[in-house]
Amino acid sequence: MLPPSQPEIIDPALQPLPSGGWSENMQILADACVVPPKISALVQPAGVLYSDGSYCPEAALWRKFRPITIAPERPGKVRRSLQGRWLWGGVLWAHFGHFLVESSSRLWALSRVEDDIRGILFIPKRPKVGDVVRGYQREYLSLFGSDLPIHVATRPTQVEELVVPGQGFGLGKITRGTGKFRQAVHSRFACDVVAEGAEKLYISRSKLGLGKGGLLGEERLETLLEAEGYEIFHPQEHSLTVQVARYKAARKVIAADGSALHLFAMVGRADQEVAMILRRSSGANNLLAQHVESFCERAPVVIGGLRAEWVPQAKQKSSRLSFGELDHQVIGDTLARLGFISQTTGWTTLTEAERNQILQDKGLGGQAGFVEAKPRKKRGEAA
Repeated sequence: MLPPSQPEIIDPALQPLPSGGWSENMQILADACVVPPKISALVQPAGVLYSDGSYCPEAALWRKFRPITIAPERPGKVRRSLQGRWLWGGVLWAHFGHFLVESSSRLWALSRVEDDIRGILFIPKRPKVGDVVRGYQREYLSLFGSDLPIHVATRPTQVEELVVPGQGFGLGKITRGTGKFRQAVHSRFACDVVAEGAEKLYISRSKLGLGKGGLLGEERLETLLEAEGYEIFHPQEHSLTVQVARYKAARKVIAADGSALHLFAMVGRADQEVAMILRRSSGANNLLAQHVESFCERAPVVIGGLRAEWVPQAKQKSSRLSFGELDHQVIGDTLARLGFISQTTGWTTLTEAERNQILQDKGLGGQAGFVEAKPRKKRGEAA
């Protein structure tokens, strides 16, 4: 009889994987030095150093195929210190979606160490933010079953003992989450929140404004869905606890792709039907769908019902700032075929007059700095 197979030990110089390896390992560092970023950029020198000044790669934040925190210089005299044992939380994002996906990635270790640590230690993503901890960040950790203190290091800090769990979640292949991370979410996150709300829910972005991405024609979509019995829900107007209660209660969920679905995925179930309406051509929505599928054990329906995509004039590339112009007929036909709505009367493509009025109401046409994106060329197509 063969011995049980051992998990492959993955080199921490390679991206974390949901199958295990260093993403599920945990180590304790004595006299570690935590170094926050000095610059505001996607890739930043920042992270954790061993007592001898060498870099701890397992503490890096990875996004897709590369770490976005890299080895910092060893600081001179370190004047700040933390006594006792602390849990390394990593990078604390102010952006809601990135916080959910990237600042939560080490919390799977809480159940193993929470009785022996003083708190959770982060570094800020943006140096100018400093040590601010927002209310929703504290509430999220509370929903994760932790009321431990949160410390944000804004200067190099010596830590008596630092627990460094591997990155169990994030953006890239790791979006599916390691087994240990998914288990922690399912066993700890928002377990005491009681389902409350409508059985049909539309998670809207219409009140966020163009600066945070959105959907042209979303207000009309809301009217059509209300006629089908859907509650129009604006998550940013409610606490995380209320959001979770709504997400638990709904049997059919339709949502514009965005950060709210990351929170839904934390509490969603296989018996819930989910349709995600794309608002951009960015690959970020693929990762969002993977998160929902992996954690809820049911793939969402992805509806690409865009008539056009609008992008910032200064940087004409699909991103979280770009927004889509809806084709209501395509969306209605798809939702009806899949049983999300009962009939498609009124689900028609906007006329040119209706389209122009919406563009005028939104302040587009040059003044707002957005332009209609050019169709993406297929690979091998001549320029």
